[in-house]
Amino acid sequence: MKVTLLTMGKTDVRWVREGLDLYRSRLGHYVPFALNELPELKNASALTQAQIKEREGALLLGQVKPADEVILLDERGRQLRSVELAAWLQERLNRGRDLVFVIGGAYGFSEAVYARADGSLSLSKMTFSHQMVRTIFVEQLYRACTILRGEPYHHE
Repeated sequence: MKVTLLTMGKTDVRWVREGLDLYRSRLGHYVPFALNELPELKNASALTQAQIKEREGALLLGQVKPADEVILLDERGRQLRSVELAAWLQERLNRGRDLVFVIGGAYGFSEAVYARADGSLSLSKMTFSHQMVRTIFVEQLYRACTILRGEPYHHE
């Protein structure tokens, strides 16, 4: 079972990249993890928001295998406490399917992406930059893994 974070656009803010790399390396001790950053659309300024969502959606869906469990990181998704995320993650790990978490572009997801998704999670009711969400989410995955192993990273 592999966990992948699939995103639109590269992580080009240095301090966000450093945090992301830190938690990626830590997470790798618990579960096979990959980050797949798709390049942003070229000439997007000439497109409508709907066209951008459709084209990004096609790119995202092109990276997903039929057997993958696809979970969108979306403002309308289910919110979980860290210990709840750990239990949720354990259920999915027990299923043995590859797990693909998806962060869309600035305008969100196309209807085709929503239709393919097996679920969605929200990190907060607040809005974060798409780059920051990557680091925050990977840290939460790491935290969930330490909770599952009973390690002292998480204090409750």
